[in-house]
Amino acid sequence: MNRFLEQLQSGRTLVADGATGTNLHRMGLAPGIAPEDLVFDQPELVLELGSTFAAAGSDILLTCTFGGTRLRMKDSKYTTRVTEVNTRAVELARQAASIRGDILVAGSIGPTGMLMKPYGPLSADEAHAAFTEQVQGLVAGGVDLLVIETMFAFEEADAAFQAARALTALPIVVSFSYDRGVRTMMGVKPAQMISHYKALGAALVGANCGTSLENMEKVILEYTATEPGFPLWVKPNAGLPRMVEGETVFDVTPEQMGEFAGRAAVLGARVVGGCCGNTPAHIAAMAKKVH
Repeated sequence: MNRFLEQLQSGRTLVADGATGTNLHRMGLAPGIAPEDLVFDQPELVLELGSTFAAAGSDILLTCTFGGTRLRMKDSKYTTRVTEVNTRAVELARQAASIRGDILVAGSIGPTGMLMKPYGPLSADEAHAAFTEQVQGLVAGGVDLLVIETMFAFEEADAAFQAARALTALPIVVSFSYDRGVRTMMGVKPAQMISHYKALGAALVGANCGTSLENMEKVILEYTATEPGFPLWVKPNAGLPRMVEGETVFDVTPEQMGEFAGRAAVLGARVVGGCCGNTPAHIAAMAKKVH
């Protein structure tokens, strides 16, 4: 059996990692440089961040491939090496995970940054081709699961899901971002989302990024009311960012995130973690609470 599904069957609540982008910027990633470029240019940064999350108690490390499609990497010097970038990112995450033998590696698949037709220029075929190229690299690297995250529209998430399912039988998590309360920017509600991806065969559905912990709890409650008992993936921001003297600040403390993780687990989350603003200290507090 797949290692991720085995761990889910154990009944434990698993802890994912925290933010990639905000932590890498804190560690010195220059503005305008994509995290994906680091897998060749500064792999030690990627490895350091993953290792720190592993030491904090993460059971799942995500690859730094949120923007790892040809469409999103169009300005990168590695735009013609997309598959190789994704494979290398898995290798670095696996190296970071080696601190413990049971840490899993998840392939992160984010949106392309383009709206799909009829709202934008991106066709279904173009999206499918871009996600196929990315998934090929993640699978070649040896991920334990795939996480299609921060999505807001069925059209793009479906293109990613179909590309992944055509290539692999690995478990797929689908996570939407609800930045309009309990709706995405394209109007999708949690009840619609969970019904849709349960029917397609997702291993888990969930929510990440978004606005406040209070709104994330409302999203969880709508999921559980619609499909009671279906396993959930929950990875909120550490609050909304604000600028203080030129620095981006997130106000939710590690202690508050730990308390939220405990509530989320009681409500049905099988994986909890943190999106933007969540540091290794936040993850350590979450792991202490749910483990």
